[in-house]
Amino acid sequence: MALREEKNLTIIRKNGMLPRIPFSEVKEALLGKNYNLSINFVPPGEAKALNLTYRQKDYIPNVLSFPLGEYEGEIYICLSIVRKEAKEFAMSYEKFLHLILIHGCLHLKGHDHSSTMDNMEEKYLEKFYRGKK
Repeated sequence: MALREEKNLTIIRKNGMLPRIPFSEVKEALLGKNYNLSINFVPPGEAKALNLTYRQKDYIPNVLSFPLGEYEGEIYICLSIVRKEAKEFAMSYEKFLHLILIHGCLHLKGHDHSSTMDNMEEKYLEKFYRGKK
């Protein structure tokens, strides 16, 4: 199991290594230093079960965000779906994973899908992906 714990941030992946993403920087920029965030990388079956249980949606999501309180939340990411969808969006896996993390954080912050959220995603993607292809 890969585990990374920092102040107010826990990242868990049961199988494999953690992706190289600026997790702390993204969390602090979007949610604040005092926000307690847990990021869990889960297999497709677990992602689908969570989606069905909590959202009554019967498909495998790329990311799920669950606010637990005003300053606490969880994000679940299914890397196999991220890898598949990256190709569909004509992005590298790494870039799309940055976008998915940002997307999950924006949902925790209370944003819904909209052009405003899309603009925020683009702004933060440029900041944290640092112009890579």
